[in-house]
Amino acid sequence: MKKTIGFVSVLFVIALFIATYANAAEYIGAKKCKACHMKQFKSWSATKMAKSFENLKAGVKVAEKKKAGIDDKDYTTDPKCLKCHTTGYGKGGFVSMEKTPDLADVQCESCHGAGGEYTKIMKKNKEYPLSEGKAAGLIIPSEDEKGCMECHGGESPFNEKVDAKYKFDFKERLKKTHEHFPLKYKH
Repeated sequence: MKKTIGFVSVLFVIALFIATYANAAEYIGAKKCKACHMKQFKSWSATKMAKSFENLKAGVKVAEKKKAGIDDKDYTTDPKCLKCHTTGYGKGGFVSMEKTPDLADVQCESCHGAGGEYTKIMKKNKEYPLSEGKAAGLIIPSEDEKGCMECHGGESPFNEKVDAKYKFDFKERLKKTHEHFPLKYKH
């Protein structure tokens, strides 16, 4: 009886793992996006989002952490922090600095969705129909405020109750993510 329960438990864990990761989107990282979107990449590289993982380290943003009521310690492995300071954590993307260092920070795919599928469409046809890109997972951030609110909503210890500078204004924040250069091809 114990062997049967153990076997069933192992099968359950395997099935859960497969169900969780079989349909996980493939994250490719900002360096691959850069190949076609150099201006956007350079603009994004100068933002706070491009350096967000650094904030999780002990000794960084000490005053801000203290004001938010959190300890100044290393948060680089804390799941509650990783979901908003990395790309695709818990969704098939960032796992750890050892395994997926190219997905640290808030990169292109944090806002635009995992690029593994829609970049294939973009490579085949530079003037791909936007509807095809969206069907393959492309997100247009200006159409998806809820995506931003996953991190800039209620769970973050850095909110406007701690400091007015953390008040999140969707339209204003879109202007600060990176400069939105006109695309070379029509969609």
